[in-house]
Amino acid sequence: MADTTYETIARRAPFLEAAGESYIDLLTKQVGMAPTAAELQAMGPQVAGQNVLTQAAQQQAATQAGLGTLTFGPQGQVTGVGAGTGVAGYQPFLQAAQAATGPQAYQAYMSPYQQDVIATTLAEFDRQRQMQEQQLAGTQVAQGAFGQGRGQIAQAEYGAQSDRNRAALQAQLLQQGFGQAQQLAAQQFEQQKGLASLQPSLAATGIQQLGAAGTSNLAYQQALLDAQRGQAQLSYQEPYSRLGQLGTGIASVAGGVPVSQTVTQQGAGTPGALSQAITTAAGAYGLGSLFG
Repeated sequence: MADTTYETIARRAPFLEAAGESYIDLLTKQVGMAPTAAELQAMGPQVAGQNVLTQAAQQQAATQAGLGTLTFGPQGQVTGVGAGTGVAGYQPFLQAAQAATGPQAYQAYMSPYQQDVIATTLAEFDRQRQMQEQQLAGTQVAQGAFGQGRGQIAQAEYGAQSDRNRAALQAQLLQQGFGQAQQLAAQQFEQQKGLASLQPSLAATGIQQLGAAGTSNLAYQQALLDAQRGQAQLSYQEPYSRLGQLGTGIASVAGGVPVSQTVTQQGAGTPGALSQAITTAAGAYGLGSLFG
């Protein structure tokens, strides 16, 4: 008696097989669609370039330090520094303060007005002297002593004393003028020194304000680039997300649909219809379901 062999074929429902084949085709096609260079660049990290506000702050800082005009690259980065004056923003005030020091500093503050005051005062002194000399001569004439020894001695003593008084007055006026000039020079020194200290602070405030505005704008530009990057990544991943949902749906449906098994006889003839029915039912539902 020849041996009889059987072949068992397990198959899911036709609609599940069709869905699985369609899913594999879609997934294979999507995986085969490599992103372009532009898409890769859009999905990669990007850094916002420097903006005009930040560049203005950098230029002000360079100018404050005595540097020249800055040059910037395509992304806004500093690529070069031009030849500047080498003079910092506060140096002119220091130079003015330095000019107000030293033993000759007062000369710049001996104003023509002071010289006019001295000249006018001495001229008035000379006029008063002439009047006193005339009065003295008149007294000597009245006393009959004009031109005599006593009169000449009195006139000489008056002249000498008047010269001393005039010299003392002139020295006093010069001393006052010198003191005022020294005071003005010291005042100028303190003013210029204060400006030299104030100028960097004011310049730094302006630079900080521009820099802060530039930083705020830079953060906004970076946020835009990050948002664009996220959108590019989402656009690329979205088909995979839909395929994932499709695969999950097919798997959930397949879990609730029984697998049918078909047994075919090979070599010893074909089994009867009842035998095939029993075999198919046993594979699909199990013997327990068939016989209760």
